[in-house]
Amino acid sequence: MLRSMFAGVAGLRSHQTMMDVTSNNLANVNTVGYKSSRATFEDTLYQTVRGSSLGVPATGGGVNPMQLGLGVRPASIDGVFTQGALMLTGRTTDVAIQGEGFFVVDDPAGVRNYTRAGSFSWDNAGNLATPDGHLVVGWNGSNPPDATPPNTAAAPTPLSVDAIALANMREIAIGNDGMITARDGTGTQVYLGAIALAMFQNTGGLTRIGLTMFGESAASGAADIGQPQTSARGALSGGTLEMSNVDVSQEFTQLIMAQRGFQANARSITTSDEMLQELVNIKR
Repeated sequence: MLRSMFAGVAGLRSHQTMMDVTSNNLANVNTVGYKSSRATFEDTLYQTVRGSSLGVPATGGGVNPMQLGLGVRPASIDGVFTQGALMLTGRTTDVAIQGEGFFVVDDPAGVRNYTRAGSFSWDNAGNLATPDGHLVVGWNGSNPPDATPPNTAAAPTPLSVDAIALANMREIAIGNDGMITARDGTGTQVYLGAIALAMFQNTGGLTRIGLTMFGESAASGAADIGQPQTSARGALSGGTLEMSNVDVSQEFTQLIMAQRGFQANARSITTSDEMLQELVNIKR
């Protein structure tokens, strides 16, 4: 009798986790670069009431095992890294990834993180940064900027342009290959730098660290950083942002499933309680 109550409690906890994941997805339905999550379940331990036995010809048939399940638990919370819808903004430093890859950013302490949110801007020191102050990583052009493309074979570093030279630039644009170009005071096209993209052997192994960013882990493998449109890396789209990939209709369906699953497990607990009450009432 108590087994059914414990199984019901495990079901309540698991469906609460499912509700938590779904609610977080819906909360981030308009978050730039957000990647949704999904919860999966697995059954837990089994109590063997009767073991199995081998059938012997002309003597007796085999016997299958008899086992009682002890509930359910969350098996995983997986990231869903499908492409989000693109939104035109017209802002020159907004950039979206079409295809595989992550932007590479360094936090103020120099720790390297990765994101799909491309809402960047130039700060007062000439650094290309995220709204939270993380520095965008890539390859810098010449200083002062000239018509020489940046060397993308070198090690990537935070992107920075001389602030005075940047103030005199116009028609700044980000190409599909990550190259950041502009026109100087003479109208000559110059290169300000190039944005890098990172790829991983196991994207699902990345660790979410907040601020729409991810960190590499032992499961994800080390980042493979390179220029966009190389080695299966996606292309960049300037003046565009990648929106959340949350499917609202699917999340509402998950809400209904979580609610009904929670109700069913709650009912199994109350039913078990009523059966125990009947047992207690035998002795009056």
